[in-house]
Amino acid sequence: MGFTRSTEDVGSDSGQQGIEQLISHVIDHGFRLHSTIGPGLLESAYEDFLAGSLREAGIAVEQQVSVHARYGNILVENAFRIDLLVERQLVVEIKSLERLAPVHGKQVLTYLRLMNLPVGLLINFGAPLFKEGVRRIIDSRSNYGRSGPTQIS
Repeated sequence: MGFTRSTEDVGSDSGQQGIEQLISHVIDHGFRLHSTIGPGLLESAYEDFLAGSLREAGIAVEQQVSVHARYGNILVENAFRIDLLVERQLVVEIKSLERLAPVHGKQVLTYLRLMNLPVGLLINFGAPLFKEGVRRIIDSRSNYGRSGPTQIS
């Protein structure tokens, strides 16, 4: 799957509002899932439950999306798989660990950059409290969440 996306649609206020609504829905469904079942299952179980719950709410979700990566003229097919791709706009990486490591956030950031998406979620269902296991990852290279002129660093 090749992924190209215009940064104009996600940089606009309406694009950001749409993504923020998706984030809110995913967090809400994830919270309910964690509250009902709690930690202890495999990542694949949480992935299936969360994807099914979002689909029941009318939200388009793809699971285990294979994505190609390009570096110069070198193409690697199936370079990585995204746990959930929500409405083709939001990457959701699911973990079921006692504790997240810094590499997990970096993993999501790499996915975002390779797919030209501004924001993703890292959800660890292994955390004792749901709020401790949710992280929003924003690609600082995107215009997401910025007001005013874009600064290039």
